[in-house]
Parts: sequence; C-alpha cells; structure tokens
Amino acid sequence: MLTPIAAVLTTLCSLLLQPELVHTEQLEQGFVVVVDDIARVASPDRPMYLASNHGGWDPANPDFLMSQRSDGKWQLVFDKPERTGTIQFKFTLGSWDYVETDPDGMDIENRTLPKVDPATLASGERPVFEFRIPRFRSPSDIASGRQNTQYRDWDVTGNLKRLQVSGGAGEAAGVMRDLLIWLPPGYDEPENADRHYPVLYLFDGQNVFEKQDVPPSEWHADETATRLIASGEVTPFIIVGVPHAGAARIQEYTPAAAMKNLGKRWQTEAAGEAFIKWFTSTVMPRVERAVRARSGPEFTGVGGASLGATIALAMTERHPERFGLLLLESIAAIGDDTAIPRYQAGKHEMRVFIGVGDHEMGEAPNVARRNRELADQSRNLALRLADQIGDDRVHFVLEAGAVHDESSWARRLPDALRFLFPRTVP
Repeated sequence: MLTPIAAVLTTLCSLLLQPELVHTEQLEQGFVVVVDDIARVASPDRPMYLASNHGGWDPANPDFLMSQRSDGKWQLVFDKPERTGTIQFKFTLGSWDYVETDPDGMDIENRTLPKVDPATLASGERPVFEFRIPRFRSPSDIASGRQNTQYRDWDVTGNLKRLQVSGGAGEAAGVMRDLLIWLPPGYDEPENADRHYPVLYLFDGQNVFEKQDVPPSEWHADETATRLIASGEVTPFIIVGVPHAGAARIQEYTPAAAMKNLGKRWQTEAAGEAFIKWFTSTVMPRVERAVRARSGPEFTGVGGASLGATIALAMTERHPERFGLLLLESIAAIGDDTAIPRYQAGKHEMRVFIGVGDHEMGEAPNVARRNRELADQSRNLALRLADQIGDDRVHFVLEAGAVHDESSWARRLPDALRFLFPRTVP
C-alpha cells in the first residue's frame, strides 16, 4: 500500500506523463478528412462536400469539394486553417437537402475534430480522421409528403397559423406544404376586424420563425416584427413563411437566366419560371382568401436569402404590378442585366432593401476574391435599381464581418423592415 506522499508523487508523475493534446486546427502541417459513404450515394455527378463554419456554411463550397479515392471513399486534404477557432462541419452532396443524417434519417449534431498528440506524428505528417456516413437525406425523405412544417408546437412569438397548399415546380410539383402565416399584434381585436394589412412573403419559410436542425440559426422574424410594431417603428404587417421544397429547392428558386451563373456544380434543371407561376396563381390567392391582406404592389412584399433572394428578384421583375416591396439578402445569382430595366413599369411602388456581408464565404484568404465578387454583385444591383426607381427607394447595406447565414440576415432584418414598412404608411 502506497504512503500518502508516495500516492501524491505517483499521481503527479502520471499527470506529467500524459500527452499534451492540441486542437487539430493548430497543426502547421494540416490534416486529412476521409469519409466512407456506406450507401455509396455520392458520385462524380453528385460529389461530396464538407460544409462548415469555416466556409460560411455553404453546402457546395468549391473550396471544400472532396475527391473520390480508388477505394470508393472520399477525401479532403486541409492545410492549416487561416481562420481561428474550432471547425464545425457536416457532409453534404452539394445542398442542405442532401445533408448526412443518422441511420433513421434524422439530423445529427455538427461534427468536430478530436485533439491530437503531436508527439505521435512524424515530422510534417498530417493526421487522418475517418468518418462513416450511414445515410444522406434524399428527395424521397422530403418531397414525399409535408415539408418541415408538420403539425406540432412551434416556438414562435405571436400568432402563427398554418395554411396547407399543394403544388410547386420541378420535382416538387405534387408536394403538400404548410404556409406559415404570422399575424401582427392586434389582428384579432374587434376594433381591427375591418383592417387590412400589408404582407411580406419570405422564402425558405422553415427558418423564418424558428431554428431548424440545419442550417444553424433563424431569421427571428416573429420577435423582430413584434418589437418594431410595439415600438411604433413600423406599420403592422403580416409575414408569410413559404417553406422550400426540400430536395427541389434549387430547382424552384432558380430562373433559367440565373442558372448559368451558378455553375455546373448544381447539377439540376431550372424551374424558377414554373415556381413563379405557381406562387402567383396558387399561393397568393390562397393567402388573400385566408387573411385580411391589403391589395396593391405598395403593400405586397417578397424576399429571401441566397437563392431565396434570387427567385424573389425574378418574381418582382416578372410582376412589378403585384410586388412593390423587395427584400434581398446575400443574393446567390442574378440573371442577365436586361431584366433590370423592366422595373421601370413599377417604379412608383417599388422599395428595395439589399443586404450582404463582406465575408459571405468566410474569412480564409482563399475565399477573399469570392467575397468581393458577392459584395460587388449586390452593390451593382443596388446601383442599377436606384437608376430605375430612385436612390430613396433602394437601401443597400454592406455589413462588415458578416457571413452567409441566418444570424447575419436576422441582424439586418430590423433595418429592412423599417425601410419596407415605415410607420408613415396609412
């Protein structure tokens, strides 16, 4: 039996002999990630990507495109990350609609890398981390029924109603989904029974009012609108969250004129024109029958982020007589420039908010040029629109340090709502 002093010395020796572990991201030589796609779903036509906080959570970031090995596994070799902090990630097939899941098709937590003992590595040796993926989400998981708006208790501030609607575009032509309709404070009060309200339709509606498993945040539209209405900073209005169609999201949100700007990596057909027709002929009439929506382009807005902004821009360009309010966040792609002058027809009703971050794709040096391109794209769009409808009708925000995610869009939302729904509107 050890004496107390001997026991203390033994414990100290044990502690001193423990390896000094470091975060993998700190290794000068970098590291290697290897993935075994058990179901062999990934292919050269639909390759695997590592979507991470170091890449703006872009599910198809070309800088995180993995390569297929001769043994069928997928590999990505990392140099030491320029961005500090722990890398969090998931594997996708180029879209959040094709993100990895557990064996039952349920979302998993973000992955991280384990710490390593540098003493176990040869000079310059990159540690290799292997992962196994039992399943990727697929169209059959999503487009076969309701979207992520199933009947359950939603954690939402205010009065949220669901309105079932059928149809869509592309592979989602037969999908059933629930529109999420947020009603402003006082909507159901007797004194407002005859009052009609402006409406803002927002795409990717799953993430407008509540955080989903992916992506990692939400717009907080319910809390923000409630606060601004209560303080008298905006006129009361209705928000309609229009859920995307799962695996068909890229199809629905992409007009043919914009598809060429997205690159071959999307591997899909553009169905944006069909989506616009479905939205204006089915969704809007359904909403206008269900709630007291105020008619006229100056009281009707549409918006979204990334591809949601792309389809919103195309929609207002096609129908300036119906949409006078436009909210564009981190727009993913713009069609040919000839589309812009058509806004002239609706210039007296148009108000446009355009937001973008200067670090949309992250902070790593290898995405700096892409960050500048995205910021310039939004700025140039704002300038072209201002030429058509007037400087006072276009509000452009370039946010320092902001990336391509819901947290950034939520931060800019108060400014957007103040601009689109000013209290001066009767």
